[in-house]
Amino acid sequence: MGSAPAAPTLGELAARFGLELRGDAQLAIVGVCALAPGKPQHLSYCADPRLRQELARTRAAAVVVDAADAQRYGGNALIAPNPALAFARIAALFDRARTLTPGVHETALIAADATIGADCHIGPYAVIESGVRLGARCYIGPHCLLRAGASVGEDSRLEARVHLERGCRLGARAQVEPGAVIGSRGFGNVRTREGWFAAPQLGAVTVGDDVEIGANTTIDRGALEDTVIEDGVKLDNQIQIAHNCRIGAHTAIAACVGIAGSTVIGRRCLIGGAAGIGGHLTIADDVVILGRAMVTKSIPKAGVYGSGLPAQPAREWRRLVARVRRLQDFERRLEEIEKHLKLESPATGAHGEQDDL
Repeated sequence: MGSAPAAPTLGELAARFGLELRGDAQLAIVGVCALAPGKPQHLSYCADPRLRQELARTRAAAVVVDAADAQRYGGNALIAPNPALAFARIAALFDRARTLTPGVHETALIAADATIGADCHIGPYAVIESGVRLGARCYIGPHCLLRAGASVGEDSRLEARVHLERGCRLGARAQVEPGAVIGSRGFGNVRTREGWFAAPQLGAVTVGDDVEIGANTTIDRGALEDTVIEDGVKLDNQIQIAHNCRIGAHTAIAACVGIAGSTVIGRRCLIGGAAGIGGHLTIADDVVILGRAMVTKSIPKAGVYGSGLPAQPAREWRRLVARVRRLQDFERRLEEIEKHLKLESPATGAHGEQDDL
């Protein structure tokens, strides 16, 4: 077995990532750690003003900070405009989970006409069907299933039990967590007098480069055209994306979000956990949707949108619900008063039509 690579020095890290160094350039860094309590010979970071008190007490050998915090800190430091980003790039050097040992496990099943790129790893009980194409340096974990005609771009990782359906395409550098299902049958049914007729789902799923797909997330195949996930999209765990949706580049979606069919979400959007988005909607670029929001109409402009009630003490919540239940009665009484005073309600237009809320 070969020896482990030498620990980089603080000076080497500064040069490699274009950071300003203050302190001991020869200090060896063997790993990364949290700011509190910190570890000797390890690197941490401070990007939150609320953690500045921990900065003074950390046991970390060095810290990544911005220029303002560097003036307050007397220890070894790497100075960066964005400490969180700089730290994340350095931390990737110590991520042992991303090691790749080329080879094919003896229990893997690979079709004779599958194309396997150079230096791929194919784990135990993986199944790769006819016509599948893998780019170079792919990691296909245990029990993954790649159906006929699917393709995976170079440097991608399918961690375990990932299901990639027929004809679906993953771009380069994809990160797919265990249990993800890409290309499952879309929920397309036609109602009849006798019940439901299952409409064929003839499209596939196209996923761009540098996309992350979380554990147990499901992306349905299109009915006729493909469901599309553009470059740089980040999907958390247990997300449902229905058939014919399109998710714009660099959008991030938190866990347990459900997106109904044929909805288009713009670029650089942020969608909070457990939000629900209806079908056949269009969400503009640069939209932020807060957690547990229910989106029932298209959002044409960038901005922050939310719905629902945040958590509060149960007694206050019960009082609020009681008030909401009485609103209809209050509205009826107010209309009677307005009629008596011959006033026009602000909730209605000149023709008595209620505003669309």
